[in-house]
Amino acid sequence: MKAAVVTFPGSNCDRDLAVALKQAGAEVSTVWHKDQDLPAGTDLVAVPGGFSFGDYLRCGAIAAQSPIAAALRDHADRGGYVLGICNGFQVLTELGLLPGALMRNQGLTFLCRPAMLNVATTDSAFTAGYDKGQQIAIPVAHHDGNYQITPEGLAELQAGDRIAFTYAPGINGSVADIAGVLSANRRVLGMMPHPERAADPALGGSDGAPLFRSLVNDLVTA
Repeated sequence: MKAAVVTFPGSNCDRDLAVALKQAGAEVSTVWHKDQDLPAGTDLVAVPGGFSFGDYLRCGAIAAQSPIAAALRDHADRGGYVLGICNGFQVLTELGLLPGALMRNQGLTFLCRPAMLNVATTDSAFTAGYDKGQQIAIPVAHHDGNYQITPEGLAELQAGDRIAFTYAPGINGSVADIAGVLSANRRVLGMMPHPERAADPALGGSDGAPLFRSLVNDLVTA
């Protein structure tokens, strides 16, 4: 399975994400935001956390206009897999690959600590390695992780079983405590918590590792 990790000016989790994918068995390439194309044969595009372009305008807004963005969108439109974590989630909403928006946290504070999540669905390559309802500990580090969506949009997510993770309990004001959502074809996942920071016991926890293993195994089998 071939994964491409995109790096923007201000990304700070790209190497962590690449390491987590490699440990799960993926062949990983890095892609600079000014590149026009993804490496040939890319199965997964991974958009890491950080503060792309200093989070000016809106978080992820400038990154969504970068040269690589068109290739990322085309990859998703062809049915390719995409994973966006934290700032990467913000980029995916700016690209229109996922619904909703990430707003300033309730309380207007930057949150940086372990968070308990509920696995809301196992019906995706990203979450199949967990049990539905399982609680996992995944770190968060965000100022704009407050997920908001219209009532109609929320109803669509719920009806389509597209909520991947929820906070247990909520920590930042997100609608329905949402921590991660899936696209309609279930091949794009955006989540605010950082599974790459909990993918090795040496990091203090490994609850994020099943996400990467499940994803790699699913794509290798396919």
